[in-house]
Amino acid sequence: MSDLSTHNIMYLPGVGPKKAEILKKELKIVSFEDLLYHFPYRYVDRSRIFQIREIKGDMPYIQVKGKVTSLRMVGEGRGKRMTGTFSDGTGILELVWFKGLKYLKEQIKPDETYILFGKPSRFNNTINVVHPELDKEQTRKVPFFAGLQPFYNTTEKMKNSYLGSRAIFKMVQNVFQSYNSVIPETLPAAIIERMKLMNLNQALRNIHMPPEADTLRKASFRLKFEELFYIQLNILRLRNQRTFNQKGHVFAKVGSFFNQFYSQNLPFELTNAQKRVIKEIRRDMGSGHQMNRLLQGDVGSGKTLVALMIMLIAIDNNYQACIMAPTEILATQHFESISQMLEGINIQVGLLTGSTKKTQRDKLHTALQTGELNILIGTHALIEDTVRFHNLGLVVIDEQHRFGVAQRARLWKKNLTPPHVLVMTATPIPRTLAMTTYGDLDVSVIDELPPGRKPVETTHTYHNKRLGINKFVKQQIDAGRQIYVVYPLIEESEKMDFQNLTDGFEYIREAFPNNKVSMVHGKMKPTEKDAAMQEFASGKSQILVSTTVIEVGVNVPNASVMIIESAERFGLSQLHQLRGRVGRGADQSYCILMTGYKLSSETRQRMEIMTNTNDGFEIAEADMKLRGPGDLEGTQQSGLPFELKIANLAKDTRILQMARNMAHDVLKEDPLLETQANSILRRQLKKLAQQKMNWAMIS
Repeated sequence: MSDLSTHNIMYLPGVGPKKAEILKKELKIVSFEDLLYHFPYRYVDRSRIFQIREIKGDMPYIQVKGKVTSLRMVGEGRGKRMTGTFSDGTGILELVWFKGLKYLKEQIKPDETYILFGKPSRFNNTINVVHPELDKEQTRKVPFFAGLQPFYNTTEKMKNSYLGSRAIFKMVQNVFQSYNSVIPETLPAAIIERMKLMNLNQALRNIHMPPEADTLRKASFRLKFEELFYIQLNILRLRNQRTFNQKGHVFAKVGSFFNQFYSQNLPFELTNAQKRVIKEIRRDMGSGHQMNRLLQGDVGSGKTLVALMIMLIAIDNNYQACIMAPTEILATQHFESISQMLEGINIQVGLLTGSTKKTQRDKLHTALQTGELNILIGTHALIEDTVRFHNLGLVVIDEQHRFGVAQRARLWKKNLTPPHVLVMTATPIPRTLAMTTYGDLDVSVIDELPPGRKPVETTHTYHNKRLGINKFVKQQIDAGRQIYVVYPLIEESEKMDFQNLTDGFEYIREAFPNNKVSMVHGKMKPTEKDAAMQEFASGKSQILVSTTVIEVGVNVPNASVMIIESAERFGLSQLHQLRGRVGRGADQSYCILMTGYKLSSETRQRMEIMTNTNDGFEIAEADMKLRGPGDLEGTQQSGLPFELKIANLAKDTRILQMARNMAHDVLKEDPLLETQANSILRRQLKKLAQQKMNWAMIS
C-alpha cells in the first residue's frame, strides 16, 4: 500500500492545506492511507425507510422519505434556532437546527422530496428530530444510504471546521473515486486462501461502505486478523532470533543447596502448579539459550518460593543470582523472608537499597565481586555501575511493570553471557494481553494457592453503615488482628483525595482512641513512610490508614481486614491487589468495599465481581472487558505499548489466537522469512518498523 501512503491528504478534492493541517493535528491523518485506516467506530442501518406513524421517541435512529412542510426562524442572538415540520403523509415530525442556519435556510426547498435521517425524541407529545440530515432523493448515493452508515471519531475543533463524521465519509468516498488502482495486497495469497479472507481492496471498501452486516463482519475480520497477525509475527520472530542467537548459561545439575533446602527447609509442600513451573524453568535453564520467562501468580501463590528454589539451582551451578524489587519495603521483605527460609544453609544473602550505608555498601560490593555473596536483593540500586558481579547467572525481577526496559537491560549486561531472566508479577494478566504485551516471553502460571490459605471474605457496603463496620473492626482488634483502611489518591483530583485521607485518619483516631493508628501516603518522605510501615508490620500500630502505596509489597500476616474507602473509584485489578494484602496468615480475613449509594451499573458490576470471586485471572479478564486493555493496574488508562486501529483485545480473543497460530506456522516453515512467497511479510514488517511502532519488547 506504499502508493496510498505517498498521496498527501491535502490534494484530495475538498480538503486543501487548512483542513489537511487540522486532520494532521487532530487525528494524525496525513496520507490517503491514514484516512482509509481511520475506521468507523459504529454503524447505523440505513437500509430501511420508516413511516412517521411507526416512529417512537425511544428509537435509536430513523430514516424517513417526505417533504419539509414549513420552516421558520425563532429567537434572537445565541438562542436563535430554526424549526420546521416534515411530513410523509402518515404523520408529522418537528425539526430543530441550532447551527448553520443561514446555509440551511438557503438549501432546504419546500417542494423537494428528501430522505431525512436523525435520532427521534418525544417532547410535548410530538416526535422531534434535532439537527436531522436531509438529502435530496434524486442525488442520493446508494453506498451511503442503502446500507450501513459509518460514524467516525472526530474532535470539536474538526467539527468547527466542517470536518464532522459525514465529511470524513465523503473524503473516504473521494479516495476510492480518485485512486483508480487496486490497493496492493499486504498478506501472502497462501494466508488469504487458508484463512478464507476478503482481499484488502474489498475489505477497506466494505469497512467504510458496508452494504449489509455480513459483508461488514467479513471486512472487519480480515482487517483485525491482519493487524493482530503482524503484531504476533514480529513478536515471535524476535523471540526466535533471541532464542537462536542469545546463548545462555547451562545449569546442568540440581545440587546440594537445592536438595538440602527441599528436604529440610521447605516451609510447606509445593503445590502442583509450583512443581510444574519449576520444571518449565529448569528446562529453559538447561537448554543453552537465555531464559526469558514471565511468572504469573496471584497474591500469595508462592512465587517468591519458586524464585528462591531456582536461585538455588543457579548457586549449585556456581553462579550468582539477584532479585530486583520496585520498592525498598518489598526488597527488605524479600531479604528477610529468603534469609529466614535459608536458615542453616551456607548461602550468603545481601540487601542493597538506597538506604544502605556506605560501609555496608562497600562490603557488599567486595563480596559480590569475589563471589562470596551468592544472592543480592535490592531496588534500582542494583543497576548502578559500581555493582559488579563475579558470575551473574540469574536475574529475578519482581513486579516488572514498575521498571523501564532500559533499567532492566542494564542488569543483564553485568555479565558477558546474559543471565537467565525470570520476570514475576502478582498482577494477573488477561490471556490476550499476555500474548501481546508479553508475547516475546515464555509464560508460566501458578494458578493454585498453598494449602491452608482461606479465601478472603469480601462484602460491599455503604458509607452510612460505618458504625457497624467500626464495631466489627473493634472485635478484630480485640482478637489481636490488624486493619488496613485505604483511600483513593488519584492524580486528577489529588488535592481533594488528600483531604479525604487526612480527614479519614482523624476520624479513625477518634473512633478508636485506645488503638495506635499509623498513616502512609505518597507525599511522605521515604524514611517517614518506611517508619510508619514498620510500625504497622511490627504490630506496634493496629490500624494503617493509607493510599494505594501499600498495594504491592506489604506482607503482614496478622492483618485480617482490608477496608477500601470509595471503592467505586478503583479498577477491578487494583481492588484485587489491595485485597491481597490480607489473607496472608492462617486466620479468616475480610475485605470491605465501602461506596456511596449512587453507583453506575458498571460500578455495581465491579462490586459484584469482587464479592463473587477471589480468582485474580477471572477478575483481570472482567476488568479488561469493562475498561479496555489499557493500564489495568491503576486509574490512569495509559493504553497499550502499540496502537490498535481496529482489533480489540477484550473482544477479539479468538482472532488473536488464530493470528498467533498462523504467525507460528509461517515462522516454523520459514524462520527468517527468506522465501519469495514471504517477501510481502518482510516488506510489511519493515514498513511497520519505520512507523516506530513499539512492539512491546521486554528485553
